[in-house]
Amino acid sequence: MYQMSAIQKSDKKHGFIFYFAMFLALLFLSATIFFQSHFYPGTMINGIKVSLLNTASADRKISEAASAYVLTLRERGNGKEMISGTEIGLIPNVDNSSTLLKSEQNKIFWAFSFWQTEALEFGNAFTYDELLLSDKFETLGCMDESRVIRPQNATLRYGNGSYEVIKEINGNLVNKGLLLFYIKNAANNGKGILDLDDKQCYIDPKLRSNSTKVANTKAKVESYLASKIIYQYQDGSETVDSEEISQWIEFDDELNILFNHDKMKQFLKELAAHYNTLGKEREFITASGKKIIVGGGDFGWKVDIKGEVEELAEAVVRCETLYKEPKYLQKGAARGLNDIGTTYIEIDLSRQYLWYFDEGVLVAQGAVVTGNVSSGYKTPDGIYSLKYKIKNAVLKGHNYRVGVSYWMPFNNDIGIHDASWRSQFGRDIYLTRGSHGCVNASFYLAKTLFENVSVGTPVVCYY
Repeated sequence: MYQMSAIQKSDKKHGFIFYFAMFLALLFLSATIFFQSHFYPGTMINGIKVSLLNTASADRKISEAASAYVLTLRERGNGKEMISGTEIGLIPNVDNSSTLLKSEQNKIFWAFSFWQTEALEFGNAFTYDELLLSDKFETLGCMDESRVIRPQNATLRYGNGSYEVIKEINGNLVNKGLLLFYIKNAANNGKGILDLDDKQCYIDPKLRSNSTKVANTKAKVESYLASKIIYQYQDGSETVDSEEISQWIEFDDELNILFNHDKMKQFLKELAAHYNTLGKEREFITASGKKIIVGGGDFGWKVDIKGEVEELAEAVVRCETLYKEPKYLQKGAARGLNDIGTTYIEIDLSRQYLWYFDEGVLVAQGAVVTGNVSSGYKTPDGIYSLKYKIKNAVLKGHNYRVGVSYWMPFNNDIGIHDASWRSQFGRDIYLTRGSHGCVNASFYLAKTLFENVSVGTPVVCYY
């Protein structure tokens, strides 16, 4: 029986390998030629399968996809809106045609592209009409202001002695610029679904109920409620407690604690009525022992509302418990409505007479001449305080300039001074030959007053 020699077997094996190699080379060459004009298996353009298609077939498929394109917007509250390709003039992008895209795959070693996924997926194959897309964007339901729920930060609300955390409201207010960007991107790349939450297209609250800021603010503001400020006055008291404090406390959008100064001022205005005596009528016992009612002028207690608001807010922030007296713009000589005290200057404008009492003791007295009634310079009645005192002053007015040795003003430019040009005082001189409003006194009386009276002393004027 015939048997092949070893040499023959070797030649046959080598021949098989040669022809197989030639087959593979031919196959590779054929595939290379084929893929010069056809897309690789698995190729996607804008999510459209173009595997093994030539560029012309791929262009037709892309064009059909543009015509049938619909973008679904997934909105909050299970809302949905559609944007069709025809509404925005969607067409294939001639600057990014399949021929150009295919040229990126024309590599000699095309087989390696099976492991290079970036070489198999292309985007930006569609383009749109900017004006049509803009018009469609503005008519979207999520752009309708009447349907928009604006986001609200978590906040705090007072009730029953403590603060409750009020959960934030997410709302549905969109970031227009960001949403438009993602819609354009989706249209360019043929994406069919755009989830607004996934792309963070909503403007969300900055402060959530589970944040550290909310917890810390709650703890701080509740510590303020522990404050207790007690104002005592002559016939009672007023206590600032948690219920009152809670009415003053507010929060800004970032949950910073604010004091409502207007509400605090209103509280203090009502409180000040128990302290203020400025301008109020008072009972007054004259030097002759007669009880009269006198009011007006600028003397008396007056609470400094603005300054007290600041001090009160500071006391609350410090969580203090204290008895407090309000801050004053000015003070009387004694507590209560009858705050004139026992040291004062008394001027009876009808009798044209002046007395000065120091702690109830008469120190000086004498006749005076006050404002000329017939000329309209009548000296105003009321309770005032001595503003200052100086020697050797020059008094100026309409058609007069006169020097005096002692000048003691108590009501703007009205004051007590010596009048060396007068030889008589008292009686009814003031009716026709009085002063320009000042209280004219003899040199001796003016000197005695100047040497004994203090700035701030009450000056009681009455008719």
